[in-house]
Amino acid sequence: MSAPKKLLVVDLAALGWNLVSHLPEFHPAQAIFPAITCTAQASFRTASLPQQHGLIANGLFFKDLTKVLFWEQSSTLVEGPRIWERFRANGGKVGLMFWQQSMGEAVDLLVTPAPIHKHSGGMIQSCYTQPTGLETYLNETIGRPFNLMNYWGPLANHKSSDWIVDAIVAVMGSPDYAPELLLTYIPHLDYDLQRHGPNSDEAKKSLDVVLGYLTRLKAACADFGYDWIFVGDYAIEPVTRGAIFPNRALREAGLFHVRDIRDMAYTDFFTSRAFAVVDHQTANVYCRDAASTAAAREVLSKLEGVAEVLDREQQAARGLAHARSGDLVIVAENGAWFAYPWFEKKEAPDYASHVDIHNKPGYDPCELYFGWPPGSVSFDTRKIHGSHGNVGPGFEIAWTSSLPLEPQPQTFLDLAKATQQWMEAAR
Repeated sequence: MSAPKKLLVVDLAALGWNLVSHLPEFHPAQAIFPAITCTAQASFRTASLPQQHGLIANGLFFKDLTKVLFWEQSSTLVEGPRIWERFRANGGKVGLMFWQQSMGEAVDLLVTPAPIHKHSGGMIQSCYTQPTGLETYLNETIGRPFNLMNYWGPLANHKSSDWIVDAIVAVMGSPDYAPELLLTYIPHLDYDLQRHGPNSDEAKKSLDVVLGYLTRLKAACADFGYDWIFVGDYAIEPVTRGAIFPNRALREAGLFHVRDIRDMAYTDFFTSRAFAVVDHQTANVYCRDAASTAAAREVLSKLEGVAEVLDREQQAARGLAHARSGDLVIVAENGAWFAYPWFEKKEAPDYASHVDIHNKPGYDPCELYFGWPPGSVSFDTRKIHGSHGNVGPGFEIAWTSSLPLEPQPQTFLDLAKATQQWMEAAR
């Protein structure tokens, strides 16, 4: 009996067609809307739209908790069947490395960051792995543990991707751990594109590092008997209009309420009539009732930098209407992005000056910069020079593959379906 076919799928953060259109091996494809990490990865693993799988953003408003939670990692947040279910039922092994919402997923191999935050401050760096001995194997094989500081925050850089690429190669070459289908993620290109913009010298250097990884991974695939698909999840565009603050506008209109705690303005979602959970170039706006929705629409439609205000029917037409979606979804104009603060710096909540991706009820790219005093992160939205979330002409993702994919994929979902078809042929 011949050895089973194997496939490596790499999600390359921020690999837009705008970066590699001059390279003949790459092809363009339409991104998922909104073009952000969790939504894209959930769409790939289910080959479905956000209105089916429910990951409508990186952060979700849980109505029964009256609480916003970003970057939660439970796989049960992704609804619907996975593209690998039949493959695994027929004996194929599947691995996920550094994909969002992977904890608890029905796969055979799993690696994802899972630090322990200590009550006394600081954290114990660790990865959650299945099988449990995999973390020890990777740390010993690579010669160092994964450093979360390089994965997000002011110190985020290509060292996070270095470790992940080392781990991919270690897994593919292991007789004990190598799965037939391995889905993984390389993050660092995103950091420099958000910091400096996609047309910067820093972006070009960061892309060169990515292309170097792909050369190494192709060689490893040849050594260990894998085909490969390398695919971007979104394209980053230059920020030319700056940050837009929808929650400030809602607060000024009396729709967004705060609690004054020692002169700090903390959210009061229990009494707020409307608030925006911002996520790059889109935001889900949650409203108390029909009157609040109408009032929020009036405020936000007049806010400079807002291109669209989508009601539920319009969201459905964009593949986004789900029980978790906002009563309204706002979309930024090209060159603009949505910043979460409802406050000025003098009344900022304590978490605002820290890398605190779970407590902030909105995505904060300013965490990529140090602020003042030392140890804090920046409040200066002017430092952000790239953003993403929009789709359409000029926002295509890039992909390349060793597989003869016919017909040639035209969308991100086409690539997910091509992966599923490969599994059906392999088993």
